[in-house]
Amino acid sequence: MRIGTHEIDVNGVAQRYHVRGSGPEVCVAVPGGPGLSWEYLRMPAVERRVRVVYVEPLGTGASGRLPSHPDGYTRPVYAEALDRVLDRLGRERVHLLGHCHGGLVAQYYALRHPERLAGLILHMSSPVTGTEQDAETRHQLERFVRRNQWNPALPAVLDALHAIQDAADDRTLTAATRDALPTQFAHYWARRDELAGLRPKIRRSFLSAPEPVDDRADLPGMRVPTLVTAGMYDIIGGTRWARELHSLIPYARLLLLARSGHLGHIEEPERFAEGVLDFVAATPAAVKQAVAA
Repeated sequence: MRIGTHEIDVNGVAQRYHVRGSGPEVCVAVPGGPGLSWEYLRMPAVERRVRVVYVEPLGTGASGRLPSHPDGYTRPVYAEALDRVLDRLGRERVHLLGHCHGGLVAQYYALRHPERLAGLILHMSSPVTGTEQDAETRHQLERFVRRNQWNPALPAVLDALHAIQDAADDRTLTAATRDALPTQFAHYWARRDELAGLRPKIRRSFLSAPEPVDDRADLPGMRVPTLVTAGMYDIIGGTRWARELHSLIPYARLLLLARSGHLGHIEEPERFAEGVLDFVAATPAAVKQAVAA
């Protein structure tokens, strides 16, 4: 729990995590991608009152790689590594936050290990991936294109999205992900100078595409207090999926960020932090209610 970078062994593979912030409560944060490193997920406004443990997932950044790399990075593998991190932290219960693909990992873990969690924060996550989510993403991307159709930078951004699909190494994938950043924001070009420092923080490791997910049958059995977040301009997580998660998970809270895309912790940091911190403060009583149920 000391501030800084730490490393543990998970079945012979190095698992790194980074501790930041202060406060009595602990929130373990899992980034998205898969393959995105942890730096983009920093939440300074949350760190002011909560000790945040940023996991650097296996196969990503400075964490070790599986012998089967770039294959084999399944949710059970990530969940086992997460279990070992929680063992090292030595807390009876922590809050678990997952962003995008990290949300899929977090909800998988919460369904199987509710006794280890004080609360679950699904940050721009979804109950389902695959064909159904792809169709919704295409629909939201069309809306993004219409909003920005007169912007001369738009063609290069759309080319970068295609390059992400074709990338097969870390360098190419990182470059394409950085070039596609405007699609992740509600109003990127209006805030370009403000967001300039984010680009070098985006690092992405090439991993094989994960298997499709459909947790809708399991989520009504969730026994962990849950906060679901959504950006109104998000083309990936999106309000459709957030509302579905909210309807499926018993007693879940929903936080809608009106001026955000996929990175609400960056676009509306104070509003996001307020929602997260209020949720963290309320979870001791909610845990008792969930356990009793």
